[in-house]
Amino acid sequence: MDIKRQHSAPLVEALEDFRRKRVVPFDVPGHKRGRGNPELIKLLGQTCVSLDVNSMKPLDNLCSPVSVIREAEELTADAFGASHAFFMVGGTTSSVQSMVLSVCKAGDEIILPRNVHKSVINAMILCGAIPIYVQPAIHSEIGIALAMEYEAVKKEILAHPRAKAVLINNPTYYGICSDLKRITDLAHAHGMKVLVDEAHGTHLYFGENLPMSGMAAGADMASVSMHKSGGSLTQSSILLLGPHMDAGYVRQIINLTQTTSASYLLMASLDLSRRNLALHGKEAFAKVVQMTEYARDEINSIDGLYAYGKELINGTTVVDFDTTKLLTYTQGIGLTGIEVYDLLRDEYDIQIEFGDMGSILAYISIGDRMQDLERLVGALEDITRHNRKPAFGQPISDFVAPEVVCSPQMPFYAEFESLPLDETIGRISSESLMCYPPGIPMLAPGERVTNDLIDHIRFAKEKGCSLQGTADPNTEYLRVMKE
Repeated sequence: MDIKRQHSAPLVEALEDFRRKRVVPFDVPGHKRGRGNPELIKLLGQTCVSLDVNSMKPLDNLCSPVSVIREAEELTADAFGASHAFFMVGGTTSSVQSMVLSVCKAGDEIILPRNVHKSVINAMILCGAIPIYVQPAIHSEIGIALAMEYEAVKKEILAHPRAKAVLINNPTYYGICSDLKRITDLAHAHGMKVLVDEAHGTHLYFGENLPMSGMAAGADMASVSMHKSGGSLTQSSILLLGPHMDAGYVRQIINLTQTTSASYLLMASLDLSRRNLALHGKEAFAKVVQMTEYARDEINSIDGLYAYGKELINGTTVVDFDTTKLLTYTQGIGLTGIEVYDLLRDEYDIQIEFGDMGSILAYISIGDRMQDLERLVGALEDITRHNRKPAFGQPISDFVAPEVVCSPQMPFYAEFESLPLDETIGRISSESLMCYPPGIPMLAPGERVTNDLIDHIRFAKEKGCSLQGTADPNTEYLRVMKE
């Protein structure tokens, strides 16, 4: 990384120059720097609204950048150790989908873990790729899905030599990492591309003593949510390429679905966040790790709670663990994660990232403070004292291994009928169903509905999980293929 160059923020500097010129706007957006909608200025501030501008020559164009956006993307590639970087304004969802669409066409096979984000499933619906799932093991004590095992991936690569790519989560939402380097080398040895979903891994590129990043492992593409742990605005993301990808073709794929009216607020936040991480990321994430380890130790002193960490590493199903993830198993105090999530928000004014059947996640990053972590620990102590119930006998997992009948595209577009949940058992789903967050489908198009799955859905609803994906917003009915 060229540190001297990293002091620059070319897109931000161009925006600042543009604002100083006080150009009269006869283009979009129609609020005309906020004059047409004073409430926007009141809510967001004059500076913010005045920078909500349209593409023009001095500010470049994200669809085909030739000047300041191109330079900003080149600086991002340099900072992340990639051959090329794309600014993405449709979230990491658009970045992940662009990865899959760049390597897979209708009928192509892709090897991937089943506990992927819904964006991966949706990408296969769009392009007609055929998933070859590697089912993750489930931790026997805390019920979370673990990594793709190297040997399991090897088995599928040998069984499906024509597969186009292997997709890997790095890390998972739960901080779990696969043997990224070995899997990458294995896939490349068999002529397959390696795609890495790093929605939760921005910090891996800048922190020390953290799991290996996708680009460091030699991956061909990596999707990185800068807005999650990198400090940029929500919905901003980047897509990184290795040296053996055709950047021009990938740009064409991106432009199939990405807006032609890219937000300069989002792009400017990417430019600034990249500069901040390049110059200060090492120190910032060292502090994040220190704070998270402190909170993990404090939570583990509370009887019944378990904040898990590197002790999960076993060399196979957990090859590494992201210590910035503050995950706490709550079933030891007789509460699901979603129940603790709701209590923290409703009773203590603490908003954490998610609660699921067994765990909660407090997302710790560069904007957190030690006093806030102390408040979280105190709230968990109080919840344990006042809301504790008998511990669960067996861990209730968020992941129910599905029975995959066919690839997701065909059932999604096929004729369907909408039936009450209990009447769908044995039928093939035409739609996805997931708790959000984390957005990992418990059921995807092309998978068979089972008794266990229906029981899991009922339990999730009872405990207050936000169920999404189905056409029925109340999740009382499910669309299944017509027989």
